[in-house]
Amino acid sequence: MKIGIIGAGNIGSALTRGLRGLGHEVRVANSRGPETLADLAAETGATAVAVGEAAEGAEVVVVTIPQKRVPDLPAGVLDAAAPGAVVVDTGNYYPKERDGLIAEIEDGVTESRWVSDHLGVPVVKAFNGIAAAHLQDKGLPAGNPDRIALPIAGDDPSAKAVVSDLIDALGFDPVDAGTLDESWRQQPGSPSYGKDFPVDKLKAALAEATPERTEQFKA
Repeated sequence: MKIGIIGAGNIGSALTRGLRGLGHEVRVANSRGPETLADLAAETGATAVAVGEAAEGAEVVVVTIPQKRVPDLPAGVLDAAAPGAVVVDTGNYYPKERDGLIAEIEDGVTESRWVSDHLGVPVVKAFNGIAAAHLQDKGLPAGNPDRIALPIAGDDPSAKAVVSDLIDALGFDPVDAGTLDESWRQQPGSPSYGKDFPVDKLKAALAEATPERTEQFKA
């Protein structure tokens, strides 16, 4: 597939490497300009582009930038994506360490619903609770008992199916975590966040989650 990745931090770079390794055509962008991505492009064969060009023709677009930077994305940043493109949000809200207060999220809107509202398109929340190094290096073949499971949340079953297939191809077991408004189950502070659980333990952690952020992740 044609995949655009907006953001080339730890998760964005890991996905660039993994998705290129699967043979997908990847365009990757960051806020500092394509020239700063020359090494990643040379290593992976991805095409480094400006942010406004990352989604061009893409069937999947991954937005993997700090939460507070979402409103700074160029207007129409997703307009050139392929019709029906699936948009993935990998982000997390860290009010203390990085993002400052975002009133809507503080009032109970889920992090990815907030992103969806700003982008003006549906999104699927995925890849937000795994360490980038593990995403890059710990994928295993299907059926391996040590395979890590990753939660995904969203409102469109067909979009979630596309993301589930990518997760599986990257070496992880996808687990449906519900709708986008239920994605608090995988936000920072939840029992599953940052844990390399197999399917059964991930499902149990998602089930025991509560909407309140833990003290560590409150503003």
